[in-house]
Amino acid sequence: MGFDCKWANDSQNFILDYFDIIHGSPSHIYHSALPLSPSSSWLKECFNSEVSKRVKIVTGLPARWETYYRTVPFNHLPVALICWKDITIIGLETGSIIILDTVTGTHKFTLSGHTDWVRSLAISSDGVLLVSGSDDKTIKIWDIQAGVLSRTFSGHSCSISSVSISADNTTIASGSWDHIIQLWNVQTGECQTRKQCENPVTSVNFSPTNSQRFISASQNGVIQQWDTDGYQIGPAHSGTHAIFSPDGTQFISYGGRVVRLHNSNSGDIITKGHADNHLWCCCFSPDGRFVAGAAGYTIYLWNITGSELQLVKAYVGHTSFITSLAFSSYLVSASDDKTTKFWKTSALLPSQVTTGSKSTALSSAPIRSISLQAKDGIAISSDLAGVVRIWDLETGLPGEPFQTQATGKRDVQIIDGRLIIVWYDWKIGVPGKVHAWDVKEGKLLWVSGQSWSRALDLKISGSGDESKVFLLDHNSIQVWSVLTGRHVGEVKFKGQYPQGLITNNLRVWLSYPDSMGLNPMGWDFGTTEKIPPPLSNTLPYWPRLDFINGTTQKHAGSFWIEDRDTERVIFYLPERFVILSAVSQWDGQYLVVGYPSGEVLILDFNHRFLHSK
Repeated sequence: MGFDCKWANDSQNFILDYFDIIHGSPSHIYHSALPLSPSSSWLKECFNSEVSKRVKIVTGLPARWETYYRTVPFNHLPVALICWKDITIIGLETGSIIILDTVTGTHKFTLSGHTDWVRSLAISSDGVLLVSGSDDKTIKIWDIQAGVLSRTFSGHSCSISSVSISADNTTIASGSWDHIIQLWNVQTGECQTRKQCENPVTSVNFSPTNSQRFISASQNGVIQQWDTDGYQIGPAHSGTHAIFSPDGTQFISYGGRVVRLHNSNSGDIITKGHADNHLWCCCFSPDGRFVAGAAGYTIYLWNITGSELQLVKAYVGHTSFITSLAFSSYLVSASDDKTTKFWKTSALLPSQVTTGSKSTALSSAPIRSISLQAKDGIAISSDLAGVVRIWDLETGLPGEPFQTQATGKRDVQIIDGRLIIVWYDWKIGVPGKVHAWDVKEGKLLWVSGQSWSRALDLKISGSGDESKVFLLDHNSIQVWSVLTGRHVGEVKFKGQYPQGLITNNLRVWLSYPDSMGLNPMGWDFGTTEKIPPPLSNTLPYWPRLDFINGTTQKHAGSFWIEDRDTERVIFYLPERFVILSAVSQWDGQYLVVGYPSGEVLILDFNHRFLHSK
């Protein structure tokens, strides 16, 4: 029985993590999926003899399956989040509402109508109606099955902070920063009750089992229960947000670092839980046995069935603040890092307590730059704290780390046997300058004379005395000699929105967001001219294409390699290895990726690309 359970769990993880690969091409089960499965995978061990040898995984292979199986990136901030059966609904800062398939993460359709941030979402008990509240001061009702707008309610004078729909689907509650709670008739759009509060309303939530009762919270930290006539039920409680359990017998209140579980009838506190940071959002699991709370970059999952809240798991994977949580068969989170993540929760054991999104707990600060020096057999990583590590490309082992002064955006490279680090030193309110540091000498080589309010990207490119530092800001590229610090060139541009730099020796291109549909401009800085000539063979717009050794590399939320002649996908790197915050370099033989966890993935494609042509 234990064997069957482990086999089924391993198979489920395999399908979830590699759905895109298998769906696109079943042969990549052997070319990409099995080779990159965790070392503990039973499937990998069973089919080891059939695993493709196209890629050698030098280091960075996880020991266990990830705690999340999918990351969906957006061009804009996901703000509000709700799940119902097999769909996940996301409200964006643009006012759009995106409907995703929860299992596959695929985009089903978009609802358009709001003109500002969608702050809150609620769905009817039968899954027919979707309610949205926005900064445009309106509440909208959508027919989620037909994908059309049914009705718009207007009556608040400020942003809508929260919406909820009653269990019988007849009444909508809305709370706003105008200090007012309103109850609306779903059919007529008429305001039935209007309640004035002393402070901005932060949340409203109907009882899932009693359509005559709802709970509200205000910015001043006061939580109250009400009937639909506007009369208070029971005493007030402390907290900035509150939400009922699925059966309505309990509710959670939270504010600061504390989450409290209450009895709904008496209001008595049953138990408490604590987070390491301010809790921004919480939700119940569908069966009511768990409560998830987001604090900073971390999601805490508590078991609430005992006499006290027991921490089951701490999920780590986002690289910015988590703004919203929702439960279905999976736990779903939205973050300021412009991603939504789908976390595995089906195999939770109450006694299991683990931390970390990769194979080990966070062991160092997030990696901010990777420099691949294949001719020297090394890759160099630099993390947020300025710690530099040199990785052996053959063994995957790092040398002794050493501390530098590097802060902000940075790049590292070995030039004439010297390890050079350049970084853009910037603090809020203080324009930054470019610094170059010689590791061997342990001292600064130079500091740029000019300063910038913000750098979008920073790169070192070229070799020997010709190597240069490239800094991209909003309307120019500035260039210095790496070894002397002399300003040697610049180009200026207008009306563009660059995403970053692409370099190939001393040829440089701008990359753009894919929604812009622009062709990046390119320049050849290998000339002696102060303002270099533009390149005629510019690269296609972002997502970029890099042409190396007869292959094409593409990545924008995923990474795959095609044979340029046949356009056949040779290798596919699962999207869980290509998170938005990862930094990477690829030269046709090695792919090196650095992660927020401080870990590095090194893949060696030498056998496939350099010897099989």
